[in-house]
Amino acid sequence: MSIAYAATTQNVSAGMNFSALEAIVSASWPVQLVLLLLAVMSVFSWAIIFVKKRSLDNLRKANAPFLDTFWKATSLDDIFSKSDKHPDSNIARVFRSGYLELRKIADSNLAQQQASKDSAPLLSGIDNLERALRKAINVESTVLETRLNFLATTGSTGPFIGLFGTVWGIMGAFHKIGATNMASLSVVAPGISEALITTAIGLVAAIPATVAYNHFTTQTQREALELESFAVDFLNIAKRNFFNDK
Repeated sequence: MSIAYAATTQNVSAGMNFSALEAIVSASWPVQLVLLLLAVMSVFSWAIIFVKKRSLDNLRKANAPFLDTFWKATSLDDIFSKSDKHPDSNIARVFRSGYLELRKIADSNLAQQQASKDSAPLLSGIDNLERALRKAINVESTVLETRLNFLATTGSTGPFIGLFGTVWGIMGAFHKIGATNMASLSVVAPGISEALITTAIGLVAAIPATVAYNHFTTQTQREALELESFAVDFLNIAKRNFFNDK
């Protein structure tokens, strides 16, 4: 009796000392594939997080000096000549798109010469300028949202992918019980361990991705509003100084 008890105790201790690394190594290939997929998703998510944070920081640093140049300048031509000095500013890119469209309108038959020879021509076709600014804002907004969909996908699917591995591991544990006709901890521990590990890895991949997605979505919306505000200011300046269809 004591010998059987000692053997059972030894088996239970072996099951309880089953490490996470041993559980991963001894896991079935579907579970290992799930763990590999989650690991890859987590690595890509963290890479996107660091790259996106750096790009947004650089964007804010680049926009501030361009806006300072814009509001201190005395002419749009002067601003355009200096805009190349701000290659990382998305506001500068929106301005260049609007300025180039304004020049196209001025060079087209939409320009109507004023009575005074010294006056600049009055323009018509402000809708063209609005469309050019809107298109530039849409392009910049798309750039801001680049790769965020991967974070959203990881955050939403990571737990379910881990759950698939959990279900598979539990199925393996029950299969061992059926094959050995034993329900001891030493028999089911490996399957349960790999099941719980896949759940944990799924959450480890999903939680940072979800938090980062929500954070960067807020940041990109704020930057998009900055672009909208600048476009409104640019249109107001153009209407006051160049257009007759006010």
